[in-house]
Amino acid sequence: MTTLQDTLLAGYRFDGPSVRLGAPLDGQHVLPEPKVAIPLGMMNRHGLIAGATGTGKTKTLQLMAEQLSAQGVPVFVADLKGDLSGLAVPGDPSPRIDERAAAVGVPWVPRAAPVELVSLTGANGVQLRATVSGFGPLLLSKVLGLNETQASVMAMVFKACDDQGLPLLDFDDLRAVLRYLSSDDGKAVRDEYGGMSGATVGVLLRKMVELEGQGAQQFFGEPEFDVRDLLHVDRNGQGIITCLQLGDCQDKPALFSTFMMWLLAELFQNLPEAGDLPKPKLVFFFDEAHFLFRDASKAFLAQVEQVVRMIRSKGVGVFFVTQTPKDVPDTVLAQLSNRVQHALRAHTPDDEAALRATVRTFPKTAFFDLQATLTSLGIGEAIVTGLDQRGVPTPVAATRLIAPASRMAPLTAEEYRRELEESDLMRAYGTAVNRESAYEMLAKRMAAIPAEPPKSNGPFREPASAPAGRK
Repeated sequence: MTTLQDTLLAGYRFDGPSVRLGAPLDGQHVLPEPKVAIPLGMMNRHGLIAGATGTGKTKTLQLMAEQLSAQGVPVFVADLKGDLSGLAVPGDPSPRIDERAAAVGVPWVPRAAPVELVSLTGANGVQLRATVSGFGPLLLSKVLGLNETQASVMAMVFKACDDQGLPLLDFDDLRAVLRYLSSDDGKAVRDEYGGMSGATVGVLLRKMVELEGQGAQQFFGEPEFDVRDLLHVDRNGQGIITCLQLGDCQDKPALFSTFMMWLLAELFQNLPEAGDLPKPKLVFFFDEAHFLFRDASKAFLAQVEQVVRMIRSKGVGVFFVTQTPKDVPDTVLAQLSNRVQHALRAHTPDDEAALRATVRTFPKTAFFDLQATLTSLGIGEAIVTGLDQRGVPTPVAATRLIAPASRMAPLTAEEYRRELEESDLMRAYGTAVNRESAYEMLAKRMAAIPAEPPKSNGPFREPASAPAGRK
């Protein structure tokens, strides 16, 4: 009769490098071998880390990120709670860590990873920015939730700016161009490209104001972040972990979604096809992913689904970290081959339904009653299955996970300051640039036009005058 250990030894016998997660459990007994792991080359097959609050999901993310970094794989983590900044410093020894290391049979050695701290607001890291022109009319229309007519007007505006030599760098530029094209002064240009109604311009301006209310004014501008800067290793060959600090953006889902749509699209467009690689070029982790998908627009969900489905061939892996698989749309969930499922609770009928749905996402196993096991796992324990080197699902394994080698707590204020002082990205992107663009060019153009007596042009049309000053 085949035992659990026989099955696991056959399923987790990997020759090459891997991301080692922990030791398998047979009831409460820890098996010495094999170690439960995911081959490094399979980390671009995407994955899900799930479980109830307080079960250790974020620490599993931390464990995987630091192991990837140590093996030369750059990592991007979206950190909504601020916990992951501790990746930058060695962990603190404790009796509990020593006890876990002895149980799983893996010595614990404190170790830091090379980390870059970045931010969408500039409050807790290097300010990330993108230009309006770099964003493009199609993506901007999706972010603003424009209908087909409004999106066509946006495309016309971008085309006119290209032809007229009017750079669109920030929202002040786009606002000035919209007002110019809807005024008498811009009539000749407007007529050349098919015209636009005052009502449509009004809608576009209102949509921009809504997005600005969530912080987009800070995000759009220069210097524009080059996504290829996510792919670097340090002088020791360790992958750089770019940690996006989102603690001040939990109430700004539109800003986060805007950035993620742009970042994923930029990666997909800029990275060449890579096929199957010995290790990924980059692995993404989205902690608290339910914030990413909650109230997300159809355009955003479609963008994520498309990128997750296709970016694997670029050598990029994507992992979502959330409470239950139900938090991730089915079309995205179907693309996630590696699963680390921490404990779930079944206190309500909805919890019970989520538990049954989670069990159905795992391969069948003769050794575990998954529904019972998932409600009895301890902190830092999980049900694991992934892909082996041939792309075949590995056996389901209840696993006691290894403790991260870096600190399992945020950086102090002084440590934040020191990290930013030593940041290569801060030197490249830390100072905002405000070069002449559409706003200034139109101000000069309209200032040169002889003044005329004011006349009414409707609610969205203005007399010939320079745009209001930049904020």
